[in-house]
Amino acid sequence: MTAVERRRGAAYLAEQLDAFGVTHVFMVPAVLRRTLAEIERRTSIVAVHTHGEKSAAYMADGYARATRRPAVCMAQQVGALNLAAGLRDARLASSPVVAFTGGNPPLDGRHGLYQAADDLPAFDAYTKFNRAITDPADIPETLHTAFRAATSGNPGPVHVQFEGQEGEIDGREAEFPAAAPLVLPAPPPADPTALDAIAHRLAAAERPVILSGGGVLKAGAGATVRRLSAKTGIPIATSLSGRGVIAETDPLALGVIGTYSRESANQVVHEADVVLVLGSSTGSMVTNFWRMPTPRADVLQIDIASEMIGRNFPTMAGAVGDLDTAVSELAARAPSCRRDRPDWQARIETLRAGWLDKRRAFTDPDTTPIRPERLCAELTTALPADGVMVVDTGHAGMWMASMFEITAPTQAYIRSSGHLGWAFSAALGAKCALPERPVVAFTGDLGFWYHLAEIETAVRHGINTVTVVNNNHSGNQSRRGFVLAYDGDETDRSRQLWVHREVDFAAIADNIGALGIRVEDPGQIAPALRRGLDAGRPTVIDVVTDIDAVAPLAWDPEGWVQKY
Repeated sequence: MTAVERRRGAAYLAEQLDAFGVTHVFMVPAVLRRTLAEIERRTSIVAVHTHGEKSAAYMADGYARATRRPAVCMAQQVGALNLAAGLRDARLASSPVVAFTGGNPPLDGRHGLYQAADDLPAFDAYTKFNRAITDPADIPETLHTAFRAATSGNPGPVHVQFEGQEGEIDGREAEFPAAAPLVLPAPPPADPTALDAIAHRLAAAERPVILSGGGVLKAGAGATVRRLSAKTGIPIATSLSGRGVIAETDPLALGVIGTYSRESANQVVHEADVVLVLGSSTGSMVTNFWRMPTPRADVLQIDIASEMIGRNFPTMAGAVGDLDTAVSELAARAPSCRRDRPDWQARIETLRAGWLDKRRAFTDPDTTPIRPERLCAELTTALPADGVMVVDTGHAGMWMASMFEITAPTQAYIRSSGHLGWAFSAALGAKCALPERPVVAFTGDLGFWYHLAEIETAVRHGINTVTVVNNNHSGNQSRRGFVLAYDGDETDRSRQLWVHREVDFAAIADNIGALGIRVEDPGQIAPALRRGLDAGRPTVIDVVTDIDAVAPLAWDPEGWVQKY
């Protein structure tokens, strides 16, 4: 075709999404119908029809986090606010999700169009870029700008509203260029003087720690950070989002720190004299409500986004730039031989051994009802070396942060940034992105209820995830709060606020067409996981666990979290 050709927007949209490398769109019909038809005619892109707009957003989010590439979700105008709500987790996780919705058609001064509302402002809080298209000629520039915004710098969701409640503007003609790949600006190089200052302070540290955040994985800098750690002997702690940069069985791995964390990891970081923060927003979850690093520690920081430097902690030295390049340059500046710190290494080993002994008391026993700690330990053993673990928030996130271990940096760990029910749908998106890799979702029954209907989506599209449900027929994370609200006097009415009916999710899965496996004995967990991973079909493993088992609170020397 010529460089510019007059045709429908739908044809251009289909070809341009294909040129961007999009392989799936997650959507609730009806929106951009002509584009979907052209997608079928011109590309191999798969349209995944979900049962809810939030599920569509969560699936796109899971896809984007699994690949670190932009993923597309769509909804007609009446579902736009549901889609916006689904983008909130992507915004908190800096995930490059691209949302398309319909918008008001021209009404010539008339009012009262069925299902119409001005939804565009609602996306401002959750997106890096938010624009309406009312002229088809604007589609190319808007599309390239949106995808570029989603993926450059600190990534995040974007929104494009297409005129017409179902985005009917895609049926109009305009002069469109040929589809072209996405061109991203080169990330800025880090200031050599700042890297010199960071290297100098690290060399003098007695009790240093590296804090590796989600930005390290987004930058593909995991191997570089491991090389820096090995060269300097500095151990690595991770945020939940940064999990997977190093095997947590590695002697230089401390585990997850923060509110959902490993006890010994928090203890080590509290005692550190220097903390090198890499690609972390230093939010409340990773810092245990900004209680670590402590004021005794010097904070050094490298990030792609300048606004992150010194965001929540005074920074002794900070550098802005691509993390992979900056950490590589830092490693070149580090001492040429590993510096031994025997007292610090011994202290870390003592804290680690104490925590592992404490954890073993919960993960080893064959008690019934099943303890969630045992379930998490079994997941550690069962997850293949190339496995992807997708985890919900709440108790699911707390159990997995402390009782599950990443055993190889080839594994991936993707977690909800705060929205219960996210994991199941996100795992379906991750599996669409990585069809050859095992994808396991871990959630509780309360989280699973949110988007239970997507079992049918998984069956219809052959999205073969394994979903493990920690089923204690309750939302017992809320129990502490309700006991406090009732001044310590539990009542039948108060229990109704967090206890649910006992339901066999395996039977529901079977009825929908998935494989359902019910587990009531700890000895059945490992065989069930093997069966699910080998099944070649969507699988739900419903594990009946102890309603009285409560996830451990974060270790904190001043007791703030325990108190509140």
